[in-house]
Amino acid sequence: MLWTHLGLEAMRTPRSPPLTWAVVVACCVLAGPPQSGASPKKTSCRVQDGRADCSHLSLRAIPPNLPRNISSLDMSHNRLVGIPPAPLNLYPGLLRLDVSYNSVTKLDGHLCQTLPLLQTLSVAHNEVHLLKREDLSHCTGLVLLNMASNRLKLQGEPFSALKNLKSLDVSMNKLASAQLSSQPQLPSLVNLNLAFNDFTALKKDDFSFLDNSSFLQLLNLSAVSLKTLEPGCLRPISGLRTLIMDGSNMGILVLFKLCTELSRTAIDALSLRKMKLVTLTNTTFTGLQRANLTFLDLSHNGMGKIEEGSFQWLSRLQTLILADNNLKHLTKGTFQGLKALKELQLTKALVKSHTSSTPIIDDFSFEPLSALESLSLRQTSVREITGHTFTGMTSLKELDMSWSSYTSLRIITKQTLVSLAGSPLVKLNLTGTAITQINPGSFACMRNLTTLLLDFNFIQQTLTGKEFEGLGEVQELHMTNNHWKVRLSSTSFVNVPNLRVLTLGKSLNNTALNVDVDPSPFKPLCNLTFLDLSNNNIANIRGSVLEGLVNLKVLKLQHNNLARLWKSANPGGPVLFLKGAPNLVTLQMDSNGLDEIPEGALRGLSSLWELSLATNLLNNLRYSVFDDLKSLRVLRLQKNLITSVNPEVFKTPMSNLSLLVMDKNPFDCTCESILWFVTWLNNTNTTFVPDLGDQYICNTPLAYYNHSIMDFETLSCKDMTPFQALYILTSTTVMAVIVTALLVRFQGWRIQFYWNILISRTLGFSDANIDEGRHFEYDAYIIHAEEDSRWVERMMVPLENENCRFYLEDRDAVPGVALLESIIDNMRRSRKILFVVTERLLKDPWCRRFKAHQALHQVIEASRDSVVLVFLQDVHDYKLSRSLYLRRGMLRRCCIVEWHGGHKERVAAFHQKLLIALGMTNRLME
Repeated sequence: MLWTHLGLEAMRTPRSPPLTWAVVVACCVLAGPPQSGASPKKTSCRVQDGRADCSHLSLRAIPPNLPRNISSLDMSHNRLVGIPPAPLNLYPGLLRLDVSYNSVTKLDGHLCQTLPLLQTLSVAHNEVHLLKREDLSHCTGLVLLNMASNRLKLQGEPFSALKNLKSLDVSMNKLASAQLSSQPQLPSLVNLNLAFNDFTALKKDDFSFLDNSSFLQLLNLSAVSLKTLEPGCLRPISGLRTLIMDGSNMGILVLFKLCTELSRTAIDALSLRKMKLVTLTNTTFTGLQRANLTFLDLSHNGMGKIEEGSFQWLSRLQTLILADNNLKHLTKGTFQGLKALKELQLTKALVKSHTSSTPIIDDFSFEPLSALESLSLRQTSVREITGHTFTGMTSLKELDMSWSSYTSLRIITKQTLVSLAGSPLVKLNLTGTAITQINPGSFACMRNLTTLLLDFNFIQQTLTGKEFEGLGEVQELHMTNNHWKVRLSSTSFVNVPNLRVLTLGKSLNNTALNVDVDPSPFKPLCNLTFLDLSNNNIANIRGSVLEGLVNLKVLKLQHNNLARLWKSANPGGPVLFLKGAPNLVTLQMDSNGLDEIPEGALRGLSSLWELSLATNLLNNLRYSVFDDLKSLRVLRLQKNLITSVNPEVFKTPMSNLSLLVMDKNPFDCTCESILWFVTWLNNTNTTFVPDLGDQYICNTPLAYYNHSIMDFETLSCKDMTPFQALYILTSTTVMAVIVTALLVRFQGWRIQFYWNILISRTLGFSDANIDEGRHFEYDAYIIHAEEDSRWVERMMVPLENENCRFYLEDRDAVPGVALLESIIDNMRRSRKILFVVTERLLKDPWCRRFKAHQALHQVIEASRDSVVLVFLQDVHDYKLSRSLYLRRGMLRRCCIVEWHGGHKERVAAFHQKLLIALGMTNRLME
């Protein structure tokens, strides 16, 4: 089926290109019916665009539930034993019916009556035996009929009614003769396939049934072992243009006769593949001298020798395929006579084996090929390339020596390819030829070269620029996969100013001088549009590396180590190396270990169409990082650490996307992180998001863990606004309380200190100037334990310089006056009675038994609030009451002063508070 379609397409124009015949030849032998094994197993028929596919369903009958308007029905690979017309009444518009690979034993004569529009019928690989006229008598509209691989026995004239048939395939039917009928018929036939049948002779009348078939152009006789050819056997098909004899087991003599018979036809293309033609003699193609043969395929023949002059009879030949042979020696006479040849394929034709020596190409071997434009020496092995190996090919434009083994190519010098000096070579392919070094001026003789391929070699040198002298017209230079041996300098590409494509992936030496040179190696390439620097482990790039590349459209930087350059903590700041290429269309930076994109890294890339940042460590992206990407159509961010997709980051780049790939990220499925993204996915009709159902998985929270983000319930976020405001208000209040509490706890003394200063400066220290009815000699009578005397002298006595005066018993007592009398008298003469409270004071018997009693008596007697407590230690209220008969609650807060240590700032605060306590009025508030 596939062969007949290809043949039909090939014959639609009067003269198809030679390469079309090569495709047809290959497909005839290798291709089979379309297979659906790779597709997921079907459980029912699939209908699309008017085509119903019911193959591979083990059906025993044609299903009745298909759309009535289908035009194509595929019932191949089922269990049909016949093609009854009745079920097909439901589908009168069928143009194509395929019942191949079933167990059909006969064709029903009413089939085409039921399907009057039928044009294509395939019954290949069934068990049809007898084929009669009435079986196809109503199939006048058939254009293609495939009866391959049955057990055909033709009875009568089964094909006589097929006036519109263009392609007929009766291959693999064990036919004993090529004669399908005794009467002229099939007037519209273009392709006839008789391959893999059992006949061994072509008789004079075998093709007489095609006397009226003036359109026949292609005949396939593959694997037919012809032994006898009667003169004039091809006369009825004199318009034949293509003959396929692949795999036919015929000797040189029969081939000679076949060529003679072909000389009387319009033969244009001849395929003789896999025919075991070990040797070509100079008489093999003698019969084709007068033919108009332009295409000849002799590949896969194991050919070891071509005698000189073997092709001298094929002066019109344009394409010659000698691939996959075993030629050992090419001489000046090998291609003699091929003056019109434009394409020569010698792929794997010159190969060294374990049992044979290296093939040889003599000087001037290609000289007769003055019209040759394309020469393929791919995967060949030749002893030596000399100064005259390619001499004489004055029209050669393309030379392919890729993946070949030439010792001469290990180190390329000026003399290596000098024989190409007379060729207008445009493309040179030296991929995989084990080149290690290119000397200065090696390509200087190729002034017309536009494409140079040096991929998959072992070039290990610093490119100074002299290697490419003379290549001013080169537009493409490919140097990928050179095993990280190439080093660049500032002048590496000065001699290729017109370069448009440069590939250096997996080639640059990352331990020597690379792209971190100044000025940049790429600065002379103002016309460059494609630059590949991938897979080089580049870790250091100057910001000016792309300076001047205003025409650069594609930049490939994947699989490097550029993470440090885009870090905010990078010394000198992030390196914004993309600023020199403002017109980028495609940027690939996958697998670089990037964990952040600095602000401005993508600034100005308004023409960027595709951005790929897959397999990095990106998570929190800055809001404005994608704002300039207004033309973005493809965005790839899969396999990162992205948890949230915020509109502030992604709204601009996603506004015009055609393709988004963000799978395999640990998404946080919460309202704040994913609501906008899920809403966008549900609403977008223009963006294709592959694997959305099973590869976009929630990582948090636990409720959505391992679920698709499309399972996220967006309605749960609808009434979130009031609660969000309440949450903000509550959180703010709580935080304010916590901050205030901490401030008061640790800095309250400081606040109080400055407050006291403010009040004192405004109102004065004391309100004791109010007339209290009498005057006092002392501001305070100080009561303390003997062990606290040093503290009193150090902290209290200095205050006497502030217009204060204290009574200290050990200093101010008058000698000779009784102690009890002195205490009572001086307490009355003091405005305040100040206790320095410590555990030691509470144990002092004088204090407990007399002084405390006397102080309390003073307070009660005069209704005075005259007691001030200075706590040097934290004494419990209970102990205070038991010893001094006082409690903190009995006094005003300002009359209680605590000592917090000897820090300079706190001493000042302590003194300030104490002075205020001493300056307060003694009168109790009414």
